[in-house]
Amino acid sequence: MDYFPLFARLTDAPCLIAGGGRVAVRKARQLLKAGACVTVCAPDICDEMQQLADSSRVVILKRSFAAVLVADFLFVVAATNDPHVNGKVAAAARQHRVLCNVVDNRQQSSAIVPAVVDRSPLIIAISSSGEAPVLATRIRQQIETLLPPGLGNVALFMGKWRDVVRKRFSNLDQRRRFWQQVLDSRVTDRLLNNDAGAARTLFEKILSAEPTAELRTGLGMIVGAGPGDPELLTLKAVRALNTADVVLYDRLVASEILDYARKDADFIYVGKQAGNSSTPQGDINALLVELVAAGKRVCRLKGGDPFVFGRGGEEVAALATAGLPWQVIPGITAASGCAAAAGIPLTHRQVARSLTYITAHSQDGTEPDWASLAGEEQTAVFYMPVSKLQRICTALIAAGRSPACPAALIENGSTAVQRTVRGVLADLPQRALDAAIKSPALLIVGAVTATEWPDAA
Repeated sequence: MDYFPLFARLTDAPCLIAGGGRVAVRKARQLLKAGACVTVCAPDICDEMQQLADSSRVVILKRSFAAVLVADFLFVVAATNDPHVNGKVAAAARQHRVLCNVVDNRQQSSAIVPAVVDRSPLIIAISSSGEAPVLATRIRQQIETLLPPGLGNVALFMGKWRDVVRKRFSNLDQRRRFWQQVLDSRVTDRLLNNDAGAARTLFEKILSAEPTAELRTGLGMIVGAGPGDPELLTLKAVRALNTADVVLYDRLVASEILDYARKDADFIYVGKQAGNSSTPQGDINALLVELVAAGKRVCRLKGGDPFVFGRGGEEVAALATAGLPWQVIPGITAASGCAAAAGIPLTHRQVARSLTYITAHSQDGTEPDWASLAGEEQTAVFYMPVSKLQRICTALIAAGRSPACPAALIENGSTAVQRTVRGVLADLPQRALDAAIKSPALLIVGAVTATEWPDAA
């Protein structure tokens, strides 16, 4: 380990920045955010630095750097565009045993500034020991996406109740188990959603219970997994997977998406596939209720969006009827994700003025109102169409759509193995047969499918 990681309290601490340009401004803003008293030494300063001075946020010394200045400061930053001056700053800091950061020069620096994820009071610092700062920044960005903005509320809440919990549980192991129980409960969800009142009520209930009592509150999370590409998951969906005890998933969910879940979570396959044995929806509802009632955080992961032909409404109804907490996290539905991946705009000026989503399979076996889908300026998107493709195309033609109406079938949309078969209503069934298209696939009917673009990046 080349550097000892250290969080320094700089509130009201005197800090010096040598340099008055944009880099120096960036360093000044970082130090000001930490509460430091910042002095800037430079013969010339940029407009942004002058604005900080005009608002009394920094003190400006309009002069060249002198080594004697360093002795009065706790931390020094060399941020000039002159390597010779930066070297003098570093040498003076070493002489006076003051920590010094020289921008873009780790050899001369006695301290380096990490990339920071700020969820105050929770702070996460990432450093490459100065070897690859761009990589450290990239990692910071990735961590940022995984941590909800309200995480600082959780840390503040725990700090506020820390002494009370210490008095309630004298044993360190008991305190640790208690806080783990709180973090796994709905208290955390309430804090992340800025509902401090509800969080306090739930917390006090857990605090007043016997230490051996199981008060963990379950939660059913109905989560949209998107059309297939793992990178099309929402941040909220990733966080739900991160916290789930149990994941119920089906065949439309890619294995790469399951990798976002906790490694110690239980994974239960509840797949449904036309023509093969599958888990009845009633059994899925019952299992969901059973697990949540047992205090589990359950992520019911569904391809696309759970409220668009995903039967998410039925699962929410089952949880609500049982008096259990639930939440829905929407996902990018297959129509949007697959069409975008294939370069097909679902609506387009002077081409398509309306958009209709239709399922090719109904519970009672009835068919759509074909006449309502025959508009020339209409885009119709059929979910689960493969086994009924010939019937769909024939019925649309009979209802008034031209046999030459463009149409496209997209298999495994948005994934690395996506295939798109384009044609017209009259020949698309044969084209799909020749290409051996299989589910999951999506059928888009309308003039938008004839749109041609240059190859995407």
